[in-house]
Amino acid sequence: MRVTILGASRFGAAIAEHLIEDDHEVILIDKDRDRLDRLSERLDCGMIEGDGTMPTTLREAYRDEADVFIAVTNASDDNILASLVARSVGFGRVIPQITAAELMDVCHELELDDVINPHATVAESICAGLEDKTPLDQETVLHNELALKRVTVPDRLDGQALSEIDTPETARAIALIVGEKERFADIDTKVSAGDCVLFAVDRDALKPLARAFAD
Repeated sequence: MRVTILGASRFGAAIAEHLIEDDHEVILIDKDRDRLDRLSERLDCGMIEGDGTMPTTLREAYRDEADVFIAVTNASDDNILASLVARSVGFGRVIPQITAAELMDVCHELELDDVINPHATVAESICAGLEDKTPLDQETVLHNELALKRVTVPDRLDGQALSEIDTPETARAIALIVGEKERFADIDTKVSAGDCVLFAVDRDALKPLARAFAD
């Protein structure tokens, strides 16, 4: 199988690595030449520097209608546009990553039914773990762009709602843990000193999240 991946992030590189290990042919597209050069030291795949939302770039990667296109940039709108262009170029299957929940309906209207939704996937995994008491390793359950982080509420935040706490935009509260009791959390959840909150968070935001709950 020949797979073209738009976005040379850690997530895109991890997908490429797994596909290469399974003997698939991979083409990696990214605007950042330096990033591609670094990845070329460990990934044996084709690499194209360019804008993956442009037909000329995708035609360079395209071979035939059996090709698969995966768009995993950090911008949901770019991933949607690139997937539509890829479909028009002739890719037989297109798979965009969508992190903005409000764009999911748009994808279905555009008949982009193969969608990667990491937030929903993470939430389902965490909820399943909470329900069956499966232990969750705080920061190693996820291995690419996202991590799980458990923080303890300090005295200074006692009684505040999660929406009132200066957490990073890329952090999502998943569960509130009070002693042995666990329940789902949202932005309106109020916390008390000593409570624990489980977040799904972009790895780049781990330190800012920790600072938000520092004593």
